[in-house]
Amino acid sequence: MADENDKRESEEGLTLRVKYDEKSLAPAVVQDVKSGEILMLAYVNEEALRETLRSGFATFWSRSRKKLWTKGKTSGDLLKVREVLVDCDQDALIYRVEKLGKGACHTKDSQGNTRNSCFYRRIGENGQGLEFI
Repeated sequence: MADENDKRESEEGLTLRVKYDEKSLAPAVVQDVKSGEILMLAYVNEEALRETLRSGFATFWSRSRKKLWTKGKTSGDLLKVREVLVDCDQDALIYRVEKLGKGACHTKDSQGNTRNSCFYRRIGENGQGLEFI
């Protein structure tokens, strides 16, 4: 019965209980609050989420560098968090953000401009390769 009550509280209650995976991470989809465009996907641990909520800027856990990073801290392309949504299972987040810089991606287009979103390619027809959007 306790497991059922925990599940009900997690799915229907108002207590934040993020379920991190075996690496203590949860995915965070980053969405432009104005346009609704998906900008990027990154991962947070408890510390990154706490820092995001404290500072108001999108902060993540770098899986490659094994440390916290605040998006745009070095590039100037900061993401101001306007709200954080949690899904029904509390194992995924959406950061709804306002871009304070030129874009959200660390890559640049052929003219050297910061890309607005990390999702700038799509899978081609019949799954053949990628094409720029």
